[in-house]
Parts: sequence; structure tokens; C-alpha cells
Amino acid sequence: MKILSGVLIWLALLALGAGVSFGQTAPGGAVLLAIEGAIGPASDDYLERSLETAQEMAPEVIILRLDTPGGLDTAMRAMIRRITASPIPIATYVAPTGARAASAGTYILYASHIAAMAPGTNLGAATPVAIGGLSPGQEPDRSDDTSDSDKDGKSAMERKAVNDAAAYIRSLAELRGRNAEWAERAVREAVSLQASEALEQQVIDLIATDVDDLLAQLDGRIVRMQGDRDVTLRTAGLTVTELLPDWRSRLLGVLTNPNVAYILMLVGIYGLLLEFYNPGGLIPGTIGAICLLLALYAFQMLPVNYAGVGLILLGIGFMIAEAFQPSFGMLGIGGVIAFVIGSIILMDTELPSFRIYLSVIVTTAIVTALALAAILGMALSSRRRAVVSGADQLVGARVRVLDDFKNGQGRVFVHSESWRGHCAAPLKQGHYATVTAVKGLTLELEPEESATTEIPP
Repeated sequence: MKILSGVLIWLALLALGAGVSFGQTAPGGAVLLAIEGAIGPASDDYLERSLETAQEMAPEVIILRLDTPGGLDTAMRAMIRRITASPIPIATYVAPTGARAASAGTYILYASHIAAMAPGTNLGAATPVAIGGLSPGQEPDRSDDTSDSDKDGKSAMERKAVNDAAAYIRSLAELRGRNAEWAERAVREAVSLQASEALEQQVIDLIATDVDDLLAQLDGRIVRMQGDRDVTLRTAGLTVTELLPDWRSRLLGVLTNPNVAYILMLVGIYGLLLEFYNPGGLIPGTIGAICLLLALYAFQMLPVNYAGVGLILLGIGFMIAEAFQPSFGMLGIGGVIAFVIGSIILMDTELPSFRIYLSVIVTTAIVTALALAAILGMALSSRRRAVVSGADQLVGARVRVLDDFKNGQGRVFVHSESWRGHCAAPLKQGHYATVTAVKGLTLELEPEESATTEIPP
């Protein structure tokens, strides 16, 4: 119940998320946003809502503090579209010291109106990994292969992804007047730069020790906005208002973690199954429905391989079938194998931040297999037990005659119940007989020697 209450509270807060207010600042100030960790759906959602709020505040400049190892291509491109379309200059600032703008972060840095880094930071390594991954069994497209096209060991699909990414980052470099040659090398050769080298090679615009230093250096700088509009920044001494990720963004970040989404899906499926097995339990069904809906929400935002989802469901189906129709373990073993394979290929990306940990998959598979073994063990032990109820249990039971039989028919007492009995031999009140068969509501009887001692209750 505590888990259910906690989940319901989070859902209520999520429903009220649209009403969250970030606060206000005086027009002409500066707004600070912060993106940390992998670029994904949560990052895009946070940037979208924050930019909308910031535009209402009419600041002089928006500072996007960035520290990321990379992330999903779809989320990155959505964020870049928001940055390039912003009517307010956006200065992406890789900070604090030790931070990085790797992979997707490099593209975002190039797309920003102003690119800045703190000392001791780095950017680069922007080679795309498994953009639009292949489905299981799908062969790489080699329609445009040439005789020497495979010298680098890459398939046609991989070369297309790299060429597309290289063209994309070159277009961003030309848009902002930055070093396009190095940007292409960052994609094709996965090279990286530290802050001082990036400034020397005109990859970034400036190096700042902190936000105040950044604002001081931006003062008087002319920025080219969308529509060839030039804006002169007046940033000296501005008040900075932080619009940091709120609980809604953090919750979305948790839900779109592939490992969390995977566990939510399994809890949802198992909860509904338990509810179907024990109708009226309510708690398993309620928790299962909530978890499954949250998992479906997370999956529609993640690069999910639906063949993996199908294999997981097939594996669970096999394991359930094993519980109802024992096949000496064949269905159960096949179900576990399908379950593990589906879990491994569930996330359609090679990005480390958006993969399900093998330890989570193995642990879940072992727990599922143990639960299946326990269910099978209980099923087999229950089959070995003697019948204790129902019509089959009446056969062989000793009954006491309640009244004299007439025309082979009469009443008998057995298991604290009165039954209609039939016997070819005459039976008298107080006699005993044995049940030989049950035909509807009539017991077929075989007489015993006459006795008047009652059967103990």
C-alpha cells in the first residue's frame, strides 16, 4: 500500500506539472538553465518549457549550462531547433570545471548563438552511434557500395549516418561562423578538444571562469539572430535567475531511464497477471495498471525495438503456459530464453546512457525463472495430494442410512450432508454402506454388515 500511495502521489503531482511556476525576474536580466547527464526526452522537455518561461521574462540573454556525455539524436535535434528558433540569444556554457560537451553536446554547442567553456572542460567525439539502428534480421543497405567503400570496415548504413551527421554539424558551424573543418573531424574521426585549444581553433567564442565572468565578456558583443537580425548584448552586471530542472523534469528523467521503464513494464505485466489469477485482489491490478501505463509513456519517448517487446511478451506467455500445461520445462526454458533476448535488444541504440544494464536483465530473468520453478513445484505437489473435496472424494466414503430404502431408494448421511442413495440390496435405517459412484445427485451404494454405531462427526 505504501508503494501504491507513493505512485499515486507522483501521478497527482505529474498531472499538476503544467501549473508549475519558475518565478519572475526583471526584464533585461539573465536566465540560467542547466542540462546535466545524457541528452534525452527529459532534456528536451525541460528546455522547451524553460525557454517558453524565459521568453515571458524577456531577459537579455539565456545561459545554458551544459555537462553531457551525449545522448539521443532525436532529442538533440529537437533541442537544436528550439535554440536556433529562439528570439533571445542563447549562450551555451560548458561548466563547471571538469564538465564536457561530448557527442550530442558538441552539436548543441555549435548551434548556440554563443559558445563558451570553462577552463578544464572539453568537447568533441561527435561520431553518431547506431542512429536509426537496424531491426533484427535486417541486412545493411549496400545499394550504394563501391569497390573501395568498405576499406574502413563500415556498412552503407553507418556511412550514411556519419555523412548525415557531418553535413548537419557543418551547417551549424557555417550558421554561427565557427570552425567547420574541425567539426567534421569531430564527427568522422571522433576527435576532442580542451577549452583552450577550442578557443584557438575558433570552435568556441570565449572561455569564462564563471557565470559573472561570462556576462562580463558578453557585454557589447554583437550576435546574429534568426532572420539576419543583429543584437548587441548589454550584459554587464545583470541579475541572474536560475530556472533549474523542477520535480517534473527530474521525474521524467527517471521514467525515461531504460532500466526504470523496463522494470515498470515487468511490474505492470506481473501485477495484471496476479490480478487475473486472483480476481478481487485489487492491489496487484492497481499497481500493475499504473506501472504499465508509466512504462508505455516512457517507451513512446525512447528508441524502443518493438521486436524486443514482442519477444519479452512471448517469453512471459511461454512461462505462463508452462504453469498451466507442464511440458517438462520446454515451454518454461523457451520462455526464459525469449525473455532474455528480448530484454537485450529492447533499446534500439548503442548509447551507454540509454541501454538496459545486463545485470538488471540477468537478475530479472533469474527471479522470473525461480518464481516459475516455485509455481511449478507447488502445482506438482498439489497434484500428488489426495482429493479432499468434490464428487471424486465421495467415492469410497462410508455412509449411514437415514431411513429404510424403498424400491432401492433412500436417504443417507455422509460428510455432514444428506444425500439421495441408490442400492440394489435392501438397506435399513442405521445400516452402513460404501459409495461406489456418484451419478448426479444420487450416490450408488454397496451395503455393509448391519451396524447401529453412528459415525463420529
